[in-house]
Amino acid sequence: MSNDSLQLKDKNIIVGITGSIAAYKAATLTRLLIKQGAKVKVVMTPLAKEFITPVTMATLSQNTVLSDFFNYDDGAWNSHVDLGLWADLFLLAPASANTMAKMAHGICDNLLLTTYLSVRCPAMIAPAMDMDMFQHPATQANIEILKQRGNSFVEPETGELASGLIGKGRMEEPEKITEEVIRFFQSKKKLQGKQYLVTAGPTNEKIDPVRFIGNHSSGKMGYALAEELANQGAEVELVSGSVTMEPKHPNIHLHNVTTAAEMFELSKKLFPTCNGAIMAAAVADYTIENTANEKIKRQKGQPITLTLTPTKDIAEHLGKIKKDSQVLVGFALETTNEEENALKKLRNKNLDFIVLNSLRDSGAGFNTDTNKISILDANGEKTTFPLKSKYEVAKDIVLYMTEK
Repeated sequence: MSNDSLQLKDKNIIVGITGSIAAYKAATLTRLLIKQGAKVKVVMTPLAKEFITPVTMATLSQNTVLSDFFNYDDGAWNSHVDLGLWADLFLLAPASANTMAKMAHGICDNLLLTTYLSVRCPAMIAPAMDMDMFQHPATQANIEILKQRGNSFVEPETGELASGLIGKGRMEEPEKITEEVIRFFQSKKKLQGKQYLVTAGPTNEKIDPVRFIGNHSSGKMGYALAEELANQGAEVELVSGSVTMEPKHPNIHLHNVTTAAEMFELSKKLFPTCNGAIMAAAVADYTIENTANEKIKRQKGQPITLTLTPTKDIAEHLGKIKKDSQVLVGFALETTNEEENALKKLRNKNLDFIVLNSLRDSGAGFNTDTNKISILDANGEKTTFPLKSKYEVAKDIVLYMTEK
């Protein structure tokens, strides 16, 4: 195989091995990654060494295997920081239920977990455990947390397990995992050198110094979209209302705003240099005409009247200034006449396609970790997707956008 045909040439990959009977597959996996041109460093949990020896993995990876924070013979420190800066991908295979639980909750009581919290690159996780452990609500909740934070998963197979049971939990074969790694780097190149604007979260319109009009948006969908774009190599300008999250990917540049007017001005400024924009924010349609400078006091038995005026429509403005080379994506959250209203919004705002969801769909909409969407394009064609995590929905939307 010539160097030009090596699909992982010069990619730096950390292979993390945890305490699982499937640890033996990490040997073949490491060999396949190196055969494709990757540079591999192996980090093992202490329990992983009970299943496969560091000598085996050091021989195959052509690097010293790391497991402890210090070398006990000379006291040298094994720097998780340096590992985190070196890697292009952190591949955990096999990943046990115990390790995933600790990853989800920020526990770092061994070198592998400390490295995970330090890496600036994406992580890919290949779970391996018995079917009952995999299906347990705690494990599924931890997997969902990790997906929401941008980690990708190689789903385990259904088959014969070490316990003798037949079910889901068997780590995917090394050949398939290698294919997933290759696809990851290929998709990452797809948006290399491109820039996208993403709006996320709610806007809050001030009534007085302590009160505002807002909505229930958590920002999860917009942040998932920003992470997916960044994972595929794009530089992302994330204009975000008030949320409790922080983006993790270094390609995401966060711009915090509060009001619809602030989001409008920043979006108008950033959009002209971008290849496209995804308008995922829940922007207020109205703002307070006269904001009180002091807290409005309760007048016993007396109602108050707030006069609301329309805010500037961000998507509509960007649609007017959009160049043919740019793509503009909108969102529609509807309660009645969903498709009709979404298509009207698409046409009025010159969108390339619109993502529709309904508050009538269980598990979709505000303050959920899942979403159920349909995509409508300018020709009226509709593509419907089942209920998925918002991270998986983001992958569907970005894939649809890049293939159009």
